Amino acid sequence: MTTQVEHTITVEAPAVAIYRLIAEVENWPRIFPPTIHVDHVERGAGEERIRIWATANGEAKNWTSRRTLDPKSLRITFRQEVSTPPVAAMGGTWIIEPLSGTSSRVRLLHDYRAVGDDPEGLKWIDEAVDRNSRSELAALKTNVELAHVSEELTFSFEDTVQIAGAAKDAYDFVNEAGLWVERLPHVASVRFSEDTPGLQTLEMDTRAKDGSTHTTKSYRVAFPHHRIAYKQVTLPALMTLHTGYWTFAENDGGVAATSQHTVVLNTANIAAVLGADATVADAREYVRSALSTNSRATLGHAKDYAENRR
Repeated sequence: MTTQVEHTITVEAPAVAIYRLIAEVENWPRIFPPTIHVDHVERGAGEERIRIWATANGEAKNWTSRRTLDPKSLRITFRQEVSTPPVAAMGGTWIIEPLSGTSSRVRLLHDYRAVGDDPEGLKWIDEAVDRNSRSELAALKTNVELAHVSEELTFSFEDTVQIAGAAKDAYDFVNEAGLWVERLPHVASVRFSEDTPGLQTLEMDTRAKDGSTHTTKSYRVAFPHHRIAYKQVTLPALMTLHTGYWTFAENDGGVAATSQHTVVLNTANIAAVLGADATVADAREYVRSALSTNSRATLGHAKDYAENRR
């Protein structure tokens, strides 16, 4: 039995701008809370296959979907190729309807079936689709409507270390995060799991420069031996978003290991964390320094590990 549901929201932005945001899947981890990582498998004229890693009811799932993009009618249809149980089939449509030159209605349609029409499976899907759809539409509205301040609040940066060793060894050091408490001085404790190969859950307590510790939780997608993408879902007070990736690019000198971060600041907490006189620029510098310190420390230990294995 196929279930059909619809979720809608009104967004104060031009319909074309909203369509473009949904069409560009590379940015989904920054826009939609459940999305961990997305990449393209195939791309053609108006047709594409994408791989999506996302959370549903607190569980990390992944699947491949086909999408048809129709910019003229402002519609994007999607269909999962192989669904993950308890989902037997899943598809739907994004429809963006202009209400005026600056306001639009976004409709998100889903149709789905549970494996064996199992009632418990269907209930799980109902809850996941409802929660994710509401979350995605609310996040879409927020990201589009706050676009005029996003440049100040959103920033990206990276740190790179040259390693005279093998890419596989440097990758292994970062991939084996369950061993970080033994390998990295700034990591106080780690909870790590990888029930599905390449799809990881990493929760850890990290020591800051002032001696305090904070807990973060991330979902990671690993692509041996060249890339690990991640998204933090439990965040420090100064961030509303933190995504990033580790890359390992072989070159004549060995491997260039890079840690990249994209951050959206939480302005509501700047005064509480940094003081009443602190500015957005102060928060940017504080967050960048904290993340870079940990990244450079991790890359430095990865360098030692890889170079000592030659």
